[in-house]
Amino acid sequence: MIILFDLDGTLIDSTEAILESFHHSLAVHNLPSQKDDEIKSLIGYPLDIMYGNLGIDKVHTDALIATYKEHYRDISREKTELLRNAKEAVLLAKEFAALGIVTTKTGYYSKILMEHFGLMEYFDVLIGREDVQNPKPHAEPICRALEKMNTTNKEIWMIGDTKLDLIAAKNADVKSIGVLSGYGTHESLKEFTDMIFNDAFEAMKYLQKRKNNTLV
Repeated sequence: MIILFDLDGTLIDSTEAILESFHHSLAVHNLPSQKDDEIKSLIGYPLDIMYGNLGIDKVHTDALIATYKEHYRDISREKTELLRNAKEAVLLAKEFAALGIVTTKTGYYSKILMEHFGLMEYFDVLIGREDVQNPKPHAEPICRALEKMNTTNKEIWMIGDTKLDLIAAKNADVKSIGVLSGYGTHESLKEFTDMIFNDAFEAMKYLQKRKNNTLV
């Protein structure tokens, strides 16, 4: 079995770092502030799309993203936490599957965060925004991860907290599980998967049972 995890809202909570970096970038470039709820509703999308959906003119996007990333780099480890049961989910999953991370975050910073939490060693591959031309919900990030793994006769699952993860899984022709630990609602997830759990640990317990039953 192969299990691919999203990061934000699935294994980690970096909401504070994301919001602070957004507000910082807008202030630095003298642009109108945005409401936290509006920013949070867009987490999971690439930064350029997030700024665009907030009504920011594209002429500012590159400068905003550069400022955002510079600030995020400085605060991300301090202001990011593992979600409840996330470590347990990874450790359990590693007992019966090969693991990967597929995120729209910058892969470089994502790796630093996972090393900070002592979990990077459990993953065979990490695909971030800079590794693909087309981020989720496109299939490319999942396909790029699987290119680096042995998929022969393997059941493949994508675990994520937003519809973007689930649509990407469908586009890549892999199975998916939605989790309610992040930014998506039950209603937004159930449109794209029948498998929804409270968090990644519950999802891993289900997949472990599934794996064991398959071997019987």
